[in-house]
Amino acid sequence: MPSPITPEDVASGDDIDFEEKEEHWNVYRLKDGTTLKIKLVLVGVKRLKKHGPDGSPVYMINAQNVVRAIDIPKELMAKQKESTFKPV
Repeated sequence: MPSPITPEDVASGDDIDFEEKEEHWNVYRLKDGTTLKIKLVLVGVKRLKKHGPDGSPVYMINAQNVVRAIDIPKELMAKQKESTFKPV
């Protein structure tokens, strides 16, 4: 069993640059008829000075989930609120 990751492991890890190769949306149809599109977007990567049981390096990621609801049934929608933004 691998040892737990400590704050010291994270602090001593190396930040690794990356470039987006592909990002795909996962699409889910909910029982209420709504479609959710969800994508994980990588923000940062650290390679720790630890290795898994197979010898591969341990990476820690910082990511954001992007969620879009589409095809929402009309009966689930609330009335839009009037904008408080006043044009100049």
